[in-house]
Parts: sequence; structure tokens; C-alpha cells
Amino acid sequence: MSEIPGGPGSGDDDSGQNPFKGTPFEQMFSALGGAMGGGGAQMPDLNAIMAQFQRMMAPHDGALNWDLAIDTARKTVAQGADPSPSQRQKDAASDALRLADLWLDPTTDFPSGVVSATAWSRAEWIVETTEVWKKLVEPMAGSAGDALAQALPEEMRAMAGPLLGMLRQASGVMLANQVGSALGGLAGEVWSSTDVGLPLAAPGRAAIVPANVSAFADGLDVSEEDVLLYVALREAAHHRLFAHVPWLSAHLLGAVSDYAAGIEIDTSSIEEQMRDLDMNDLASMQQALEGGLFDLKPSPAQRAALERLEVTLALVEGWVDEVVGQAVGERMPSAGKLQEAVRRRRAAGGPAEQTFANLVGLELRPRRLRDASTLWGSLRTRQGTEARDGVWMHPDLLPSAADLDDPLGFREGAEATSLSDEEFEAGLRDLLGGPDADGTDTDDGTDTEDGTDAGPGTGTDRS
Repeated sequence: MSEIPGGPGSGDDDSGQNPFKGTPFEQMFSALGGAMGGGGAQMPDLNAIMAQFQRMMAPHDGALNWDLAIDTARKTVAQGADPSPSQRQKDAASDALRLADLWLDPTTDFPSGVVSATAWSRAEWIVETTEVWKKLVEPMAGSAGDALAQALPEEMRAMAGPLLGMLRQASGVMLANQVGSALGGLAGEVWSSTDVGLPLAAPGRAAIVPANVSAFADGLDVSEEDVLLYVALREAAHHRLFAHVPWLSAHLLGAVSDYAAGIEIDTSSIEEQMRDLDMNDLASMQQALEGGLFDLKPSPAQRAALERLEVTLALVEGWVDEVVGQAVGERMPSAGKLQEAVRRRRAAGGPAEQTFANLVGLELRPRRLRDASTLWGSLRTRQGTEARDGVWMHPDLLPSAADLDDPLGFREGAEATSLSDEEFEAGLRDLLGGPDADGTDTDDGTDTEDGTDAGPGTGTDRS
């Protein structure tokens, strides 16, 4: 078989093997090769370039090519071992989630939110959570492009029109690759469908990633069975909260949208850099982009949305930490080690922080988890479980960043809400009633992947 010019085995300095040597195409293909993982100025495989280019230029809806992003994510995962969970692992995950719901029942008035339970491979986690990632990433990607176009002066828009179109296309490709790489990396770390603090799967669909749970257990002096159960407790607790606080998911996603809508661009800096930009020099254009030509600084509106998102995520994680801590009680001697490991993971930059930083551009501070957990525990100790969970009745009742600064003082003394006792109790009944507020009965059992009932009466009883 004859060699492709510039392909594997061809000489870098042999112009006979490189028909583009000394032409502008050599620089363009070299840049493409670098973006695709090629080395330096070496000519990449042209067949691979054309195949990649066709995928990148394929028509797509939204601000980025999600087919390309998911393909990149799956290729990232495929670089390591990613076996499909065995039936034994799926059964173990379902059993752990059933037991978790039994242990959580006494800790909160929110009933189980788990409808089905299963185990996923890392690639399955990517596919099953894509729809929610679209809601998180699209606002940022679209708003950045719109803000850039609107920020330019009228006379400059005509001049920069072709550039903006090219930048939109190029940024969509770069963002798709960035999103795909981030999701692929994240898939190798997450334990479950809610591990980033958001419900990424369909409502009530609980799932655990056994490969990542096993990897986490390897670094701890704790049995893998206990690690699996602890992860299941956190997964089940997240599902209870999101299932019975109907406004919570929209509240979190809305904060991301508000952050995106608040994008403001400093055009004076862009104009100054564009004056010296050679549009015919691909290398200089790439350097300008990598050097922060269109870097966005947070606006006041973005900072407000970021604080709302940060505080709410901390409150979600703190509530989960609090109820799981109650559930394990004296049942699991290793619970203290596991709780501390989870908190260190968050403080060091866990999945939530890395994901938002890479995909949405939001820097979170998960260290507030400890403050939020202390706040919920203190409120329960002083006023009871009903009062603690009743705070989720409305977003206006949630603790603020200032409350997290003084977690032991939240709702101390004066009532923190202007609602009357009757209004508060009525709202609390509606909240805790959830979908059963009309008095109809709902089976709280956990379904297995095939939809059959696997109620609390089955599995290993460790209560």
C-alpha cells in the first residue's frame, strides 16, 4: 500500500513526501495536526484530517456539535478499561440502594425518590447524562458568541463579520472538544448520577458507576461493601431531595442561565489586540485565542448568579451529608472515614468544581459543604427534622452566604420568615406530601433496571 503524503512513515523534511511543503497549506495542516494531537510541525494523516473535518463541519443544532463532544468523551473513556457492569454488580447496586432507602427513612420526612436502580459503565454515564449537560453548557456557549457580536461597534461589525462567523464555527468545534474531554475525564471519577450535586439522569433513575467506586475504595482502609453502601446512601438522599423539592433543579439550572446572560465583554481590549492581528497568519491567530483574546471577566450580574449557585449547591451537599450522617449512626463504624474522605474530595476540587470550571466557566468553592452540613445539623437539633426539611419549601427560605458564615446562628431567636405558623405548616404539608398530597398511595419500593419491583423486603438486611 502506498504511503499517504505526510502520513506515518513519511519523512518530515522530504518535500517529495509533502506536496504542501513551503505553502500556506503546510502551516494550516500542521496547526490542524497539533489540535488533533499531532506532534509539532509534522504532517498528520490527511485521511484522518478529512474525516475529522467532516465531523466538525457537520450540521448541528445549538452552539456546539454534541455528536462530536460525545464522540470525544467516549474516546477519552476508551483510553482505559471500561467494562460493562456485570449482573452481579447491577444486583449489588440495587441492593445497596434499597438498603440505603431503609436507613434514610427515619432521617427525613421526604419519602424515597428512587424509581429504578442500576449500575453504569463510564461510557453509559456519559450517554445517560448528556441531556442535562446540554442545558448547562448551551447557555454559556451561546451567550458568549452573542455578547461578542453585540459588543463590537457598528462600524467594526462589518469588518469583523467574516471573522466572527469563522470564530463561531471554530469556537463551536473547540468547545465541543473541550466539553468532550471534560466529560470523558469526569466519567472516570464520578460515583453516581448525582455525584456532581445535580440530578443528571432522568427523575428517579438512580445509578452507580462500580468501576469508580472500586477505585475510590482502593485508596481507603474501608471494605468495598461499605464504600458502595455509603455511595448508595448519598445517591438515594440526593434523589429524595430533588424528587420532593420540585423547584430545586430549575433553580440550579436557572442560576447557570443567569450567569450566562450576564456575560459582558471588554471591547476596548479586543480592539487593541485585533489591530496587531494578522488575519493571514493562522499561527498568530491561534496564539491570540490561546492568549486570552476573548477572555471574559465576571460581571456583577454573573457574580450574583454564581453566589446563588454556589450557596444552593453547598446546601444540597450539606443536607445530603447531614441525613447520611444520621442514617449511618452506629450502624457503620467506617462512616467517619468515608465522610471525611468525601469532604476532602470536595475541598480539593471534586467533580462539581471541576465540571463547572471546565464546562460552564464557574469556579465553585465546595469547602462550604462543612458549613452547610453544620447548619442543617444545628437546625435539626434545635427545631427538629420537620423544621430542617421545611426550609426547602421555597427558595426564599434558604440560608444565604451570610448564614453559612454563621451556621450555628441560622434561625436562632427571631423567626427567619414572615410566613404565619398556619402558612408555614400548610406549605410544609404540601412539600412533604409531594406527589401523594392528594392522598393516593405510592409504592416506595425500588425498581430494578427491568422495571420489576424490588421492594425493601428483598436483599440483605443490614438494619
